[in-house]
Amino acid sequence: MDLNLTELDKKNLLRLARHTIANVCVEGEPPELDVTQFPAKLQAHLASFVTLQKFGELRGCIGSLTPRKPLIEDIAYNAFASAFRDQRFFPVTENELADLSIEISILTPMTLMTIETEEDLLKQLRPGIDGLLIEGDDHKATFLPQVWEQLSEPDQFLLHLKHKAGLQSHEWPENMKCFSYQCLKFKED
Repeated sequence: MDLNLTELDKKNLLRLARHTIANVCVEGEPPELDVTQFPAKLQAHLASFVTLQKFGELRGCIGSLTPRKPLIEDIAYNAFASAFRDQRFFPVTENELADLSIEISILTPMTLMTIETEEDLLKQLRPGIDGLLIEGDDHKATFLPQVWEQLSEPDQFLLHLKHKAGLQSHEWPENMKCFSYQCLKFKED
């Protein structure tokens, strides 16, 4: 995936994410955002995730799977949501700001995979490359490609994703749909 983002573009996006979180901690609300002040490529409608870590542990992760707004708005919103709306964690406090590490993932469009069985899916997955979205029978979940760093075997990757979606390990709904995607990811130094 090549969006032609320069190192400066990446730093500006990371700075925006951090500034958004800090502004909410200090001022109580996100900063005003003028999308037109950013280069056109950062105004493109793309989906993103913002992942927060504290001392190497997950502290929040929220994102969008489909592009619905300019990338710059999507990242600002997802930074806010990761810090303050991820229901797995308490909201980030001002005292934590210095200990947070921010990672941004920009997603490619989803590709519907042609599969009939779980075995088909396992054969098609590309560890370390593909993110995966599964949905069927009112169950839905995704893992970004970086999850392969913790779950390097396709069967374990899928098993944990099924659990995240609320499915039992043996379940495979008849109407299961699977989508693959890739990410451009970058994080603070």
